[in-house]
Amino acid sequence: MPPFSLVIRQPRPRGALTRARRGGLTSAPRSLRGPRQNSGRSRGRAALPGIPDRENRSGIRSPASRRRGGAQRASEMAVVSALAKYKLVFLGDQSVGKTSIITRFMYDKFDTTYQATIGIDFLSKTMYLEDRTVRLQLWDTAGQERFRSLIPSYIRDSSVAVVVYDVSNRQSFLNTSKWIDEVRTERGGDVIIVLVGNKTDLVDKRQVSTEEGESKAKELNVMFIETSAKAGFNIKPLFRKIAAALPGMETLSSAKQEDMVDVNLKPTSSQSNSQQQAGSGCAC
Repeated sequence: MPPFSLVIRQPRPRGALTRARRGGLTSAPRSLRGPRQNSGRSRGRAALPGIPDRENRSGIRSPASRRRGGAQRASEMAVVSALAKYKLVFLGDQSVGKTSIITRFMYDKFDTTYQATIGIDFLSKTMYLEDRTVRLQLWDTAGQERFRSLIPSYIRDSSVAVVVYDVSNRQSFLNTSKWIDEVRTERGGDVIIVLVGNKTDLVDKRQVSTEEGESKAKELNVMFIETSAKAGFNIKPLFRKIAAALPGMETLSSAKQEDMVDVNLKPTSSQSNSQQQAGSGCAC
């Protein structure tokens, strides 16, 4: 008769056995096993190269990534802070087209139902130039006499003064001298002044010639250009001309002003001689 051995099992705690069954464990519960080993699914994976740990997957950034993010934000803030801002104030009599010029430049449209500006209007636009980006702050002033007392405070810290007149209204042209004197009283020589003859599309009603405008601009030592907000003529060249004259923009190439085209319709001397020798025929 073979010998037999008596095996006595140590009873398991009831709570540990229940936890083991719920977790699908077939071996002894964690409380009865040895120290936990790395399974490769949790913390052991963090030791593998190129695999992020659980903390990074849950959204907690490591110190190195935080430093990189801080440096990136600092560089972005430096770019934003480097954006130069210039204040442009538009001056002139009522109904000369100051608001129309600004609207054409901002939105490239013309509205025939404009109402008179009350007080001061403000708009801002970013211009991308040859070597940098600038933000132009456009201040549209009212031309009515009752708002004249407000204007000097807006001229005081401006970089550019755009004095507009209507080429079909001679009195608005004569009043530009008063506007320019007011600008120089407030700003002295620390401001760029541009004399703008608007509404060149009203050819039949023109009362101020281009030569008169140029002569007055030379006399007062200011810049000059003629525009038509309705037709969109010379609006962009006006602002490019202003941008090229801003402090630090002297190196901006004037060749970039491709919209300003000088068309010469006069025949050359060689063409005139050839037409005279032909004696007859169409000269067009």
